[in-house]
Amino acid sequence: MYRQALDDLKKWKTSRHRKPLIIEGARQVGKTWLMKEFGNQAYDQVVYVNFDDNKAMHELFRQDLEPNRLLRGLELYTGQRITPQNTLLIFDEVQEVPRALASLKYFYENAPQYSIMCAGSLLGIALHQGTSFPVGKVDFLRLYPMNFDEFLRANDKAQLADMLKNGDTSLINALGPVCRELLKQYFVIGGMPEAVSEYISSHDFKEVQIIQDNIIRAYEHDFSKHAPNDIVPKINMVWNSIPAQLARENNRFLYGVVREGGRAREFETAILWLLDCGLIHKLYRSTHPVLPLKSTMDLKTFKIYLNDIGLLSRLSGLHPEILLHGNDLFTEYKGALTEQFVLQELICHQDIQIGYYTNERSTAEIDFLLDTGSHLIPLEVKASTNLKAKSLKTYIEKFHPDITIRASMADYRREETILNLPLYAIGYFDVFL
Repeated sequence: MYRQALDDLKKWKTSRHRKPLIIEGARQVGKTWLMKEFGNQAYDQVVYVNFDDNKAMHELFRQDLEPNRLLRGLELYTGQRITPQNTLLIFDEVQEVPRALASLKYFYENAPQYSIMCAGSLLGIALHQGTSFPVGKVDFLRLYPMNFDEFLRANDKAQLADMLKNGDTSLINALGPVCRELLKQYFVIGGMPEAVSEYISSHDFKEVQIIQDNIIRAYEHDFSKHAPNDIVPKINMVWNSIPAQLARENNRFLYGVVREGGRAREFETAILWLLDCGLIHKLYRSTHPVLPLKSTMDLKTFKIYLNDIGLLSRLSGLHPEILLHGNDLFTEYKGALTEQFVLQELICHQDIQIGYYTNERSTAEIDFLLDTGSHLIPLEVKASTNLKAKSLKTYIEKFHPDITIRASMADYRREETILNLPLYAIGYFDVFL
């Protein structure tokens, strides 16, 4: 499969300021595959070490962290020669040996010629447990589930992906029906690499659902295995409430939906734990949208999305047969899936800040606000071809934005400062500005 992060890794390898790289991301988003695939493409050999339940690595890193000693130990353990220019050294599940994280500081300072890449599930959680972390001595890359562009390319639809990426509006409108059908598939399958791979090989939604169920069970097993016992029930309650939170017309996160009478102090730690795992995204409200967006965010009012639209579909009980009923897919959950999709597409643009807008009385709402650094762009999401948007009109009249985006199932068109983008093209919004 093609992952856009491969291009980022190529830049990392050739950077004059390269540091050991930590790949962040939720379990099963493809971190291990990405590291190995890049190693096979860009290096003569890959030396891969999995730290999970690895007593030898615990012992090796328990002593001093001098790089030459560690390299000799790793060569003896793997039976492979580690050379500076031709070897990619991979530390997987690195959170299981915290001193391996600490060693990255010494590799950067004393042996920067070696290419070292690390990944680990629940890495954010591990770092809250007193781990010595090499601040300023490592690079980071965040990996998410496969976005729609990657999904298209995996399905042998690279030409469609290139069409969207190039912003060819006449072709985009002409091929809209094809793109919409593929988008419906993505809404159910999502971007977890194993689920996408299964669909490509079998085209069997039931098999995809089995994989999604297994991923969900693995996440829930992590709750019990890694979280403090007293917050595990709260994590489960927050996790299971998210489909209901997003299905509400005003999908602001309410603690009362988690549990009747619920309060912030009961569930804040559970939400933080899910954030650290990379399993949810949290968007804050702004009632006074100015640049920089972060300075106007209301940290007490927010929306929560899952890390993957396919998992949201599964947790919501969405049956794949709904694909046979036209646009029912996009109205069944009152826009929940469309917002989740747009958020996932936007979050891949790591150079933008994302929030949302409501007025003080919460009578008008804009689904997303995009801070590009130079512009604050309101983005309204519509689940159908109906482009009427009272809140968007009110926002434009009050704040006079230079550009406004409306994402829907309608075709591309531009109306003065309003850019109407098909949902399937929202990941490429910057091409059309």
